[in-house]
Amino acid sequence: MLRLHEEVRDALGHGEPVVALESTVIAHGLPRPTNRDVAVRAEQAVRDAGAVPATIAVIDGVINVGLDDRALDRLANDDGFAKASCRDLPRVIAQGTSAATTVASTAHIAAGAGIGFFATGGLGGVHRGAAETFDESADLGVLGRTPLVVVCAGVKSILDVGATLERLESLSVPVVTLGGDRFPGFYLRDSGHASPATVADADEVARMSVARTALGMTQAIVVAQPIAEADEMDHALHDRLLAGALAAADAQGVHGKDVTPFVLAHFHQNSGGVSEASNVALLYANCALAGRIAAAHAHGLG
Repeated sequence: MLRLHEEVRDALGHGEPVVALESTVIAHGLPRPTNRDVAVRAEQAVRDAGAVPATIAVIDGVINVGLDDRALDRLANDDGFAKASCRDLPRVIAQGTSAATTVASTAHIAAGAGIGFFATGGLGGVHRGAAETFDESADLGVLGRTPLVVVCAGVKSILDVGATLERLESLSVPVVTLGGDRFPGFYLRDSGHASPATVADADEVARMSVARTALGMTQAIVVAQPIAEADEMDHALHDRLLAGALAAADAQGVHGKDVTPFVLAHFHQNSGGVSEASNVALLYANCALAGRIAAAHAHGLG
């Protein structure tokens, strides 16, 4: 059920730094042919930081940890790739089908393969109105039981960020923001919430990872890196798009796991390319930071 790319297998075998990357952003989050180019550049950002990238996807019922060019082509261009969270993996494998992995399933697979570092765009979390719907992302449960370092640009701003931070606290998940005391909100540098804690650099996160292991903790460490000022979406545009997207989702009866992709698609379709550019920029930055953290940890700086 599991196939390690030769480069990834060799790196893990020699104690070299490896960073996992999710595949939903490639198969479902970006238009073609941009998606393949972004996948290649994201992997290169990890390499430039001194680590080996391991993009994860399920192909014909086999979990691939690290993709060759042929697999990446299929992921970027084949309409047959579903979107698989953890609960979907047994069915996808049993049926021999193909699927892109979410934050939750990527984290679960990466940890099982011995990879301790993971870069993504934004985390899922508690949805708006969850008090009535009980709707929250599977990301949270996995982060509460999976010991790896997850680098992100905060929680997606379309969610209930405050409630998500509360849930992460309840799950004893360490949450830190790089270089600031405000928790970022994906497209926005400031979600409107204070960060639980601040770290200065990659070395400090590497030391946190070492301490987490020594303490016997099994939770992930969430490292939030604010999007660069030059790439941040205008706040007024963001708020206008969000209000329109939520209204459209409600009018069309979109709910549950379909809300996030629906809202993100609304952003992409109505922002004149701004949201896509922001998404890609923060992804590259997160890949670079995760690579630096993994390299620091592997080289003993932790």
